[in-house]
Amino acid sequence: MQLLVVLKGGEDGYVVAECPALPGCVSQGRTRAEALENIREAVELCLESREEEGWDLPQFCAVAHVQIQMPGAG
Repeated sequence: MQLLVVLKGGEDGYVVAECPALPGCVSQGRTRAEALENIREAVELCLESREEEGWDLPQFCAVAHVQIQMPGAG
């Protein structure tokens, strides 16, 4: 199974990793590699918990890019 993971910089200098297909499934690490390893473990635990509780994964999850005009940009 492959799931999208979003990485972004945290205020404390850590890398925050989030799996949008599993709301609330978030982790972090000091480095990108550590954040990815930690989110992999978090996803596995989330999936185990959801299975035990009878929850299903969302039937639809997609990635799209949108283009916007930044305020004040010419």
